[in-house]
Amino acid sequence: MSETQPVEDAVEGKLQAFIDAIENSDTYQEFMAANERLENDDEAMALLDGYRQKQRQLQTSFDQELMAELQEIQEELEQNETIQQHRQAQTALVELLQETNDVISEPIGMEFAQSSGGGCC
Repeated sequence: MSETQPVEDAVEGKLQAFIDAIENSDTYQEFMAANERLENDDEAMALLDGYRQKQRQLQTSFDQELMAELQEIQEELEQNETIQQHRQAQTALVELLQETNDVISEPIGMEFAQSSGGGCC
């Protein structure tokens, strides 16, 4: 067994504790509840699907009428309570994760949640 194994085991233990803390946080729980409400809201899901479909259509050909339809759906999205609650919960979760990233990044002197590239070639 290598000397680094106990250190790696300790890191994995702390990582699991960190994951558990995030999963048990009110912010995460609120996001998961909002996500479930969204997935179970047929009207909200239909609006989101319609919006995505119009976006894809606009990518292939710009059409003023299509743009107007997209804006109309966007207004409906902004008025849909389920979607707004989901967006707020998602924003709060992203802020929490950014804060944790900042706390971890500072002592190690580099951006923790940043890709360092990848690939061998």
